[in-house]
Amino acid sequence: MTKLIIILMAIVVTLTSAFAPVSTTTHLPSTITTPSFTLSPLSMAEDMTWGGPEDDDKEYPPSKVLGPIMSKMPSGVLGGLSALCLIACVVSVTQSSVLQQEAGAMSTGSWVKWYFILGSFGGPFAWGLHVASWIQRQNGM
Repeated sequence: MTKLIIILMAIVVTLTSAFAPVSTTTHLPSTITTPSFTLSPLSMAEDMTWGGPEDDDKEYPPSKVLGPIMSKMPSGVLGGLSALCLIACVVSVTQSSVLQQEAGAMSTGSWVKWYFILGSFGGPFAWGLHVASWIQRQNGM
């Protein structure tokens, strides 16, 4: 019981320090120095736009929008991964519904399994991977 109280107190302390108001007083240094180098704006994101003069008739994005890894994968591999994710989702949902049919499963929660929850994420992954496969196919990969 004391371990639970210690854990709860630690959570309360961290939450209160996370949401504590920020001090409005600032401490300025007595001397302000200027940097001897020039500051340039950071270019953190790559330009992902398309539709320039040569791309006016394209209705699909370039492969670079898929990121550094998936932009190099062929559409067949992405389609296969999409199918695997969809199968994992379907199996998880059907097996979970079978477990719900057991007597007392809804009252005890015994039908909730971590691997079925993990497999249910296959649906959104399958959708994203099939869109990536379509983009790669349109770009000739």
